[in-house]
Amino acid sequence: MASLTIRKLDEGIKTYLRLRSARNRRSVEEEVRVILGELIEGREEPLTPFAAPPAASSTPMPQRSGALPEASVTLIIGGGIAAYKSLDLIRRLKERRIEVRCVLTKAAQQFVTPLAVSALSHERVYTDLFDPQSEFDAGHIRLARECDLIVVAPATADLMAKMANGHADDLASAILLATNRKVLLAPAMNPLMWNNAATRRNVTQLQRDGVMLIGPNSGEMAEAGEAGVGRMSEAIEIAAATERLLRPPVPRPLAGKRVLITAGPTHEPIDPVRYIANRSSGKQGFAIAAAAQAAGAEVILVSGPVDLSDPQGVMVKHVESARQMLEQVQAALPADIAIFAAAVADWRVANEGEQKLKKSSAGMPPLQLVENPDILATIAKLTDQRPPLVIGFAAETEHLIDNAKSKLARKGCDWIVANDVSPATGVMGGDRNTVHLISRKNGAENGEITVDSWPVMTKEQVAIELVAHIAKSVTGKSRESAS
Repeated sequence: MASLTIRKLDEGIKTYLRLRSARNRRSVEEEVRVILGELIEGREEPLTPFAAPPAASSTPMPQRSGALPEASVTLIIGGGIAAYKSLDLIRRLKERRIEVRCVLTKAAQQFVTPLAVSALSHERVYTDLFDPQSEFDAGHIRLARECDLIVVAPATADLMAKMANGHADDLASAILLATNRKVLLAPAMNPLMWNNAATRRNVTQLQRDGVMLIGPNSGEMAEAGEAGVGRMSEAIEIAAATERLLRPPVPRPLAGKRVLITAGPTHEPIDPVRYIANRSSGKQGFAIAAAAQAAGAEVILVSGPVDLSDPQGVMVKHVESARQMLEQVQAALPADIAIFAAAVADWRVANEGEQKLKKSSAGMPPLQLVENPDILATIAKLTDQRPPLVIGFAAETEHLIDNAKSKLARKGCDWIVANDVSPATGVMGGDRNTVHLISRKNGAENGEITVDSWPVMTKEQVAIELVAHIAKSVTGKSRESAS
């Protein structure tokens, strides 16, 4: 249908249309289309009274459906190469039941298209301060206030300068000047721009004004040969920071508890340049560490070689081999809970080559393998300093539940988290996981083994669910001890 134009409306009807469209978060034109559809179907709303919509409030939006309360964000996408990350950010926010309405600056449209952003957000995308369809009912005011939080990602040096100095010459800066909501910036720019005195002054002023920042991170830039502080935080980091600002503070059921976690692979050297390893990214173990820390625990994370940033507030011990990991685990005892999520290499070379092994006419040099220490079994079978709750992971490619039950009995641990890591699942290195929690009923050594199968979730969600189960178990045992 072509665009809709209605002339010669009296002021009462104009007022009604503005208020109703604002209440329903639609443009006036979209609202008129809805009204016409309702009239045809015979279910039109009465045209009275002309009550103003409720005043803007800083309290969280009420829960609508699902496990988490819904919230809404106005996402302003600035004009930088990091704008491509905003597409992933939209997806991450929607996974967390956060509604997203997007605003693209003129420069941002050189990197991502309104069509792509609209397809991911399932909402109309706003680009122009002087758009007659939205500004007829003060669209920039609605975008500034009919949300729970404004996120700017990427926040360019130019956009932050406008904010710091109160400019409002485009839709994005007008929204930021007109808002009464919290603002979270994810800066992204060249390191020299970030460290420029003008940018530093603007950042200081914005922080004084109550604006919050996440990042920037350190790393390689898009420009060849450029590196330093200026990379926009990853989408998953921004989404997590957004959720922390939007959701009520989570309980801290593990306060006062010490949690020991292993994560990632181990590298067992063959010679100075080769090693034996497993295909573990460490994402699940790092997510568990972050969730345990958020639940109030003191967390010690012993990690093999991974390409991940250390979780905030977590003590991280970096190791290479299985023997080093066992040494750090033993040094971290005593602990209340031990979670062994690392994919430890089962074998190592008996005699590591001092120099790089060479091919020869005699064929492949013989490699004698010896078994690595079993970290899970070693800790689970301790008679002294054994953590009250020991949890292992079973990464299997076949007979998942049977193998996990066998591992539970063989290792002497309390729980096993089993997951299928066949190549087709994409679990190794991916962001999602499907797990089964294997445990003994009432924790008795000879008790009935129970299997709790969870749906497909992000690794963050798996971590939160596991920590919730741990907290429930620990709290239950504490009550039993008290009685």
